[in-house]
Amino acid sequence: MPDFVFRVIDRAGAPARLAIDAASEAEAIETLKRRGLILLGTAPRRGASLLALLNRDIGGAPRLGADALADFTRELASMLGAGLDLERALRFAASTAATPRGRAIILAICDKVRDGAALWRALGEAPRSFPPFYVGLVRAGEESGALAATLEDLAELLERNRSLRAAMIAGLTYPALLALAATGAIVFLLTNVLPEFVPIFAENGVPLPATTRLLLAAGQACAAFWPYALALLALAIPGIRLLLARPAPRLRFDRLVLRLPLLGTLLREALAARFTRTLGTLLGNGVALVPAMAIVQNVIGNRAAALAIATAADAARHGKGLAAGLAAARLMPERTVHLLRLGEETGQLGRMALRAAAIHEERARLGVQKLVSLLVPAITIVMGGAIGFIVASLLLAMLGLDALAH
Repeated sequence: MPDFVFRVIDRAGAPARLAIDAASEAEAIETLKRRGLILLGTAPRRGASLLALLNRDIGGAPRLGADALADFTRELASMLGAGLDLERALRFAASTAATPRGRAIILAICDKVRDGAALWRALGEAPRSFPPFYVGLVRAGEESGALAATLEDLAELLERNRSLRAAMIAGLTYPALLALAATGAIVFLLTNVLPEFVPIFAENGVPLPATTRLLLAAGQACAAFWPYALALLALAIPGIRLLLARPAPRLRFDRLVLRLPLLGTLLREALAARFTRTLGTLLGNGVALVPAMAIVQNVIGNRAAALAIATAADAARHGKGLAAGLAAARLMPERTVHLLRLGEETGQLGRMALRAAAIHEERARLGVQKLVSLLVPAITIVMGGAIGFIVASLLLAMLGLDALAH
């Protein structure tokens, strides 16, 4: 039988890798659950071929996207809160799914529930759609008899993450488009407008100023080498993705991004918001601190932040406190550390984590607005300066032509 390698949380609360011999991935996951282990995700087998790794990444079962997962969770929570039984609520959620793929996934879960499986077990058989923290929270909700309330908390978590992500993307889209338009306008002037005047100057024997010659050379270079630049870009993008798929380069890249001025501060606020929101939701629904930290470490999305969380989890495991571990890592904002330390001292860590999340979410939104307010004028000034330089260089050459005529 083939072996499947998983990332799990063992009974001591520590993350580990475990290989399971089973006929299928679903059977292997069931074995993990019988052993009382918390599934974090799958891991590539040692010695796996490049083709196998690529098929693992781009193939496999269909999955729910982040938006579809948030919508599904909200609808399921609403239906259960209104008194529907679980199977009917799942069928309603399937009927309102936005895509056939989402409908198929939800109906498959519904069939397993109808056959007697617990909801969290059915969700756990679709790890591409339902991450470990999601399955863990649903399990806690089912075992405590508060599934509807747990799903409400999950829906709020997913919707807040979606709202923050959408705000950041929307805020940064305009500066990106403005920069692209500015670059396109400058390239157009260099490659199409400025060369039209060259024959006029050449016919009249006008010596071109140094700035005009420089711009003409830049335009010729753009016209001659743009196919090669596009080819290089097409090769660089997958190359960079493959490089960042390796742990060490990805860790260095994630650290570098978090240290950037303005953008790094914004990303740290967003990471702190996601970390505290997920941690607070897990703790508030009965998940113990060390397993909750391991789950958050798996879903944070930044290797440097995950390493800091692992350090903090190790400190908490040895009785040193979560806040002390985060302070030693020096990655999370000081506000996060202070609020979590207060939560530990008062015995309200989950509640304080959620309060910290609300603060960081608001600061991240304000950070986006501040960054946009700086980027848009800066890009406009650079674009205006570049176009002004091109026009001034052309006018200098025109003045030479006028002087020659007189």
